[in-house]
Amino acid sequence: MNLHFIAIGGSAMHSLAIAMDRLGHKVSGSDDSIFEPSKSNLKNAGLLPSSLGWFPKRINLEIDIVILGMHSKKDNPELLKAQNIGLNIQSYPEFLSEISKNKTKVVIAGSHGKTTITSMIIHVLKYHGIDIDFMVGAPQINTNETFEISEKNNFILIEGDEYLSSPIDSKPKFLWYKPEIALISGIAWDHVNVYPVFDEYIEQFNSFISSIRPGGVLIFNEQDKLLKELVEKNSSLIKKIPYRISNFFVDKGVTYLETSEGKIPLSIFGNHNLSNLSGAMWIAQMMGINSSDFYEAIPTFRGASKRLECLVKGKTSLLFKDFAHAPSKVKATVDAVDTQFFDFEITFCLELHTFSSLDLEFLNQYADTLKKTSNSIIFYDPVVLKNKSRRPISEDYIKKAFDHSTLKLFTDKNALMNYLIEKNYVKHVLVFMSSGNFGGIDWEIIKSHIRKF
Repeated sequence: MNLHFIAIGGSAMHSLAIAMDRLGHKVSGSDDSIFEPSKSNLKNAGLLPSSLGWFPKRINLEIDIVILGMHSKKDNPELLKAQNIGLNIQSYPEFLSEISKNKTKVVIAGSHGKTTITSMIIHVLKYHGIDIDFMVGAPQINTNETFEISEKNNFILIEGDEYLSSPIDSKPKFLWYKPEIALISGIAWDHVNVYPVFDEYIEQFNSFISSIRPGGVLIFNEQDKLLKELVEKNSSLIKKIPYRISNFFVDKGVTYLETSEGKIPLSIFGNHNLSNLSGAMWIAQMMGINSSDFYEAIPTFRGASKRLECLVKGKTSLLFKDFAHAPSKVKATVDAVDTQFFDFEITFCLELHTFSSLDLEFLNQYADTLKKTSNSIIFYDPVVLKNKSRRPISEDYIKKAFDHSTLKLFTDKNALMNYLIEKNYVKHVLVFMSSGNFGGIDWEIIKSHIRKF
C-alpha cells in the first residue's frame, strides 16, 4: 500500500508509520513540528520529512490511504486536498483495526493504568520468548518499542484510549477495535474538553463494553465501585471476570507479592501498580501464560517509561519522574511513594499541563491529592496556558482547589529549578508528575544535584 501520514510526528502515528515501512509498504508523511523521540526514530527509519509544514502537492491519487493524526486540524491543507480528490482517509485506530481484523484483539482500557498493564503483559510474554503484535502508549524503560505488527502473530495487544480518533472522527479510539478480550482498570473523569459532563465520559466505557464481541471476555477492577456498577448493569453477552489488588507487603524498601509459590520481590511499588499486576496476570493467562510463568517474569519488570521511573539513586536520595496528571493518577502516585518511602522526606512537583488540569472548574477535582506532604509544588507554563486558551490561575485559587495551604506555585522553569537545586536532599525523595516536560526544565542539572546526596 501507498500510505501518507498527516501529523506523522505523533507518538502513535510515527510508530505506526515505521511499522508499516518495515512491512514493505510505501510510507510518506508530514508535520509542522516533530519532537524527540519521534524525530530520531523517524530519522533512523528514513521517514523524517525533509521539511516541516504541510504540502498539498504531495497528495495525489497514487496514495491508497491517508492516515490522519490528532495533531492535525480540520482545515489542514493536505487533509482538504485529500478530501477534495476523494482519497480514503482514516484515523490510526481505524487503520489499526483494519490491518488487524484477522487477529484476536486484546484491548486494555481505563482512565489510568492502561500503559503499565499493557507493558507488563508485553514484558512477561517477551520474557518467555513469545512474539506478539502490540500498540502501547509508552515504551518500557530502556526501550523505544511502542508498536509491533506482523503477518504471523495471532494476537494483537492494544492500549485502548477513550479520546477522539481524529479531528474529523469523534469516535473514541477504543470503539474501533471490537476486541475478543478486554480489560478496564477503572474510571475517573478526564478529557473535560471532549467530555465536559461526567456521565457522558462514563457512557464511553459502557459503549466500549458493548463493543466486545459476543462470547468475548471482560476483565475488570471490581474495587472501582463505579466500574463495577457499570459492568453489572451492562447486558452484553460476554464473560465478566473481576480482579482486585494482590496481597503484598513492603520490607526494607522492597515490595513483595504474596503468592501460593512464596513471596515474589518486585521492582515496582504502590497499590495502583499491584492492582495493575492483578489485571495483567488475568490477561496473560488468557494469552497462554500460567501463573508460575507470570511470577517468574514479573520481578524483572521495571515499569513503563515515565511511570514512576527512577531517574537517579543517590546515596540516600531518589528522583522519580511519573506521567501522573489526572487527579486519580496523582493520588495513586502520591499514595504509592508515601507508602514505599514512609521514613523519607518527600517533595512532589506537579505540572498542570493538560486541558483538564488547566480548567478552573475542574481544578477542585484535585482536592486532597497532595496533602500527604507539606513539600508540594505546582508548576504551569504560561505559554501552554495561552495555547490552550485557558484563563490565568492564581496561587490562592490553586491552594483552595487543592485544599493545601502550603503549596508553592511556579510559572517559570528557571525559578523552579533554582528553588529545587538549593534544597538539601539527604534521605529525600523528589517526584515530578506531568504529561508534559515542565517547560523544558534542564533535567541533567536536577539529576546532578540529587546525586550529591
